[in-house]
Amino acid sequence: MSLDEGQIYAGVGGGAHYNADSNVSIESRFREFLRSYREGAAFIYRDRLRQNINQGYEWLNVNLQHLSAFDEGLSEDLRQKPAELLPLFSSAARDVAISGRKLDATSSNEDIGEIQIVLESNQNVIPIRGLMSNHISKLVAVSGIIVAASRKQARGTRLTIMCRGCLARKTIESKGYGSALPRTCDGAPSESVESAGGGGRCPLDPFEIVTDLSSFIDHQTLKLQEDPETIPTGEMPRQMMLSVERSLVEKAVPGTRVTALGIYTIMATHNKRTSNIQLPYMKVIGLTIEGTGRINKSFKPEEEEEFNRLSKTPDLYSLLAAAIAPAIFGHHEIKKAMLCQLFSGSRKRLPDGMRLRGDINVLLLGDPGTAKSQMLKFIEKVAPVGVYTSGKGSSAAGLTASVVKDKSSREFYLEGGAMVLADGGIVCIDEFDKMRQQDRVAIHEAMEQQTISIAKAGITTILNSRTSVLAAANPVFGRYDEMKSADENIDFQSTILSRFDLIFLVKDHMNEEADLKIANHVIRLHSQGTTQKQDSEVPLSLLKRYVSYCRSKISPRLSEPAAEVLQNHYVSIRSAVRNKANETGQNPAIPITVRQLEAIVRISESLARMTLTPMATEHHVNEAIRLFNLSTFEAATTGSIVSETMSPALLSEVNNAETLLKRRLPIGSRISEKNAVEDFVRQGVSEFAIRKAIQIMIQRSELEHRNQRKVLYRKC
Repeated sequence: MSLDEGQIYAGVGGGAHYNADSNVSIESRFREFLRSYREGAAFIYRDRLRQNINQGYEWLNVNLQHLSAFDEGLSEDLRQKPAELLPLFSSAARDVAISGRKLDATSSNEDIGEIQIVLESNQNVIPIRGLMSNHISKLVAVSGIIVAASRKQARGTRLTIMCRGCLARKTIESKGYGSALPRTCDGAPSESVESAGGGGRCPLDPFEIVTDLSSFIDHQTLKLQEDPETIPTGEMPRQMMLSVERSLVEKAVPGTRVTALGIYTIMATHNKRTSNIQLPYMKVIGLTIEGTGRINKSFKPEEEEEFNRLSKTPDLYSLLAAAIAPAIFGHHEIKKAMLCQLFSGSRKRLPDGMRLRGDINVLLLGDPGTAKSQMLKFIEKVAPVGVYTSGKGSSAAGLTASVVKDKSSREFYLEGGAMVLADGGIVCIDEFDKMRQQDRVAIHEAMEQQTISIAKAGITTILNSRTSVLAAANPVFGRYDEMKSADENIDFQSTILSRFDLIFLVKDHMNEEADLKIANHVIRLHSQGTTQKQDSEVPLSLLKRYVSYCRSKISPRLSEPAAEVLQNHYVSIRSAVRNKANETGQNPAIPITVRQLEAIVRISESLARMTLTPMATEHHVNEAIRLFNLSTFEAATTGSIVSETMSPALLSEVNNAETLLKRRLPIGSRISEKNAVEDFVRQGVSEFAIRKAIQIMIQRSELEHRNQRKVLYRKC
């Protein structure tokens, strides 16, 4: 399906047609509704129409619930046969506007054109995949996210055409779905045609549009896609085309979540083999822009009472953290960090127009088998808006936005990527280290400024990507090498690392007590299919609604005492990092900059939002500092464990043994481990050093054991 506007207007309206008498009666009922409907002492539609006309707007918003209260039968007829009744509604609105102008002495004498009726309704929304053939030609409401938008074009409504042969003119009214130009002219031929040997007839397809004498309206085509969180697992997202006109044009850009109210209709295909198949689309009558990430939902009074009670629960922080991925054992601090990410900090707009992001970005960097991907999957499921993608299969255009050329119209249009679709939510990127470097650079702007700038193929625009990023990655050697420093284990540039608020090093420590607990937890999962539930565990559905409620109701700010604590802490951690760099002679792998100061502010605000507290206090700041110290600060200051637990002489001996082993064992060759150790001991290398070197190379997958762990094989 393309964005070619020329193909859109080929559908035909269905349903029974009204006769002239019924049309007059229906139009008079619409006029009566517009003139007499009121709320209190205000005639809302009469006044609204007069105000719009005086401002030069030839459109009117009408709430279908008001029409139902006035005349339920008329409202039902409009829902069942909108293509027939909307022109009558528009004509009635024009009559009311003209009569109102005659009574208003201050109004101008300019002619009033056709009034566009823009409908509003709270009727049940139908999923795109739920639209059936029995919905055709009826008024339906669908919701989704705009993923592509064509450029604004002019469509003729009243065309004056002239024959090239006889110069005869005629007028064509293009109502509803448009009309084609006549292919033949029935007028008398001119002398020039006869002298040219035209046989006394005008040529085929002789008509041209006289632009100066024709009337046009703005028109745009949008592509609507299902909300990412509603797509069933394993299925492709469904899409449909939307046709918008006049006041609805350029109201929504790619990435905008909308509810579209319109006429579900069809257009004919141009393929002879499928001539009996009609492609569906919607002629939009009303377009409602949803709140960012669908978090501005309406909540019932009993729900609000429940949420307020929940916010006053003692130790709510730990209670909600326990509800994050309960099937995963341990990782309590990481779960608390992801909980803060769900609630997020407060977005701020400064007096100079600059915006400060409130969304929290988290990076999980560590050994395989530590449930990083499982945690990403859970957050994608519980977030108000969640999009999951893998770094290996993601390109820069797929994550941000792309400019696509329409095959039929040969024009370029904009299509949003994962970070645009996740606007107002969380995008989870697994295998972040497998992404190409140029693709990671492309999301720099989206992660900090939360916008995506496009300047391609003549399209220059900025899209919103107000989303958090939760990424998971493996170290350089697959597993975290304790013999190496953080700088050697982390293969990311400081430009991308500084954009993450919290960076956790997830290590698979070998501890007998912890291993026993994990094994017990996993066996229980496989045997019983359940986790060990707490008495007050928060259900997933309640957690998701509570997150939406908190994000829509409150935007906390730092209190003055909390700000002072935070200021002093920032100075101290910068000093600690500087001292560490002076001792080692190396800059930290993870930079500590002003961005990290802002990160602690965001975490503090998310903790306050969690309990519906308008001010982030010293308690919230202290917890945010604790989380930051356990994650980013620890990762930035950590060094090689060997260098911290061994003497420099022993560390040098281990490195020397590793070098000798690589010389002795070329890539693709093998050697008996026992013989290798004995040979190196005879050369003066300690047995501890050579065995430690073998262990390190096995961890890096440079060596592997074969033949019942008796033989060493050099892989790379």
